[in-house]
Amino acid sequence: MSGRPGVRAVRPGVRLTVAAVLLAVVSGCGLTSGSPMVDDVEPGTVGQGKPLEGASLTVTSKEFTEQLILGAIMGIAFQAAGAEVVDRTGIQGSVGSREAVVKGEADAGFEYTGTAWITYQGNSRPIPDPREQWLAVREADAKNGVTWLEPSRLNNTYALAMNQANYERYRTRTLSEVAELSKSDPGAVTLCVEGEFANRADGLPGMEKAYGMDVPAGNVTQMDTGIIYTQTAKGACAYGEVFTTDGRIKSMNLVVMEDDKKFFPNYNAAPTVNSKTLKKWPAIAEVLAPVTEKLDNNVAQTLNARVDVDGEDPHQVALDWMVAEGFVKEG
Repeated sequence: MSGRPGVRAVRPGVRLTVAAVLLAVVSGCGLTSGSPMVDDVEPGTVGQGKPLEGASLTVTSKEFTEQLILGAIMGIAFQAAGAEVVDRTGIQGSVGSREAVVKGEADAGFEYTGTAWITYQGNSRPIPDPREQWLAVREADAKNGVTWLEPSRLNNTYALAMNQANYERYRTRTLSEVAELSKSDPGAVTLCVEGEFANRADGLPGMEKAYGMDVPAGNVTQMDTGIIYTQTAKGACAYGEVFTTDGRIKSMNLVVMEDDKKFFPNYNAAPTVNSKTLKKWPAIAEVLAPVTEKLDNNVAQTLNARVDVDGEDPHQVALDWMVAEGFVKEG
C-alpha cells in the first residue's frame, strides 16, 4: 500500500466482491448505484429494539481489504438495528468515499484519523496523542457536515517488522533499540521498504532523524509492498516496512517493532457519519459504539488475513465476526 498519508492503494492479493467494483464517479453524476445488503440478521448485543427501523442508509468504504471488511461490519450492524442498507463499499481511493459522506451521497463509513487530518484537512504535522488527534479531526470536520463517532484502537500505520530468526538473533522490540543496533552493528540493520517510504519526510528519513538512526544507503532495498512481507519473512532483510493491521504480519509470524517515540502518524479507524443523517437517526451512534470499541490491530490482522492470505470474501468475513462476537444473530 502506498501513498500514506492520504489516498491508499488496494492491497496486493485483495479479492473484491461484486459490490466492491461499484466505484465512485467523482463528477456531477455522483456515485454509481450501489446494491442492497441482504444479510439475514437480527439484533444480538447491538440493534436491540431495532432503533433504525424505517431508515434507509448507504454505507461506503475505500477499496482495500480492511475497508471492505469495515464497511460490511457497519452495514451488518445497521441491518440488525432495522435499517435497509445500500452497499457502496469499494470506492477507489480515499477522496471518493470521503466526498460521498460529505455530500450526503452516502451516510456513513469508517475513516482514519491520520488520513483526515493530513489529506482532507491539509495539516502537515500529525498530533502524537491518538485521542487528541481524533478530537482535532472531529472538531475540524464538524463544519464540513461530517460527525466523527468514538474511535477504535485499530491503528493502521507504518511499522518495521522482522522474522522470528532475526528476532532471536537481535532481540529488538522498539525502534529505539533498532537505532542502537544500527550504531553498535551497522551491518545488522538492513531494510526492505517501498520507494515512497524511503523518500518521504514521514517515512524513512524522518524515522532515522527522530530516532538518531543512521542506515547506510547500501543497506536499504526498495521494493513493492507485497514483496516486502515475503522478503522479510525469508530474512532477506532484517527489517521490513509493514502496515500494523496487515494480515500477513500474523500469518508470517513477524515481530513488529514498537514506535516508542510515537513518530508515525495515528491512523485510528472511526465511524464518520453525515451530520444530517445522524441528526435524523441519532441511534446510529449507540448501534456502532460497541462494535467500534472491539476493533483493534489484532482483530484487524486476523480478519484481513482471512481475505488476503486465505482468499475469503470480505463481507462473509465481516458477518462471521459479527456473529461470533454476539453483536448480531443470523436469522
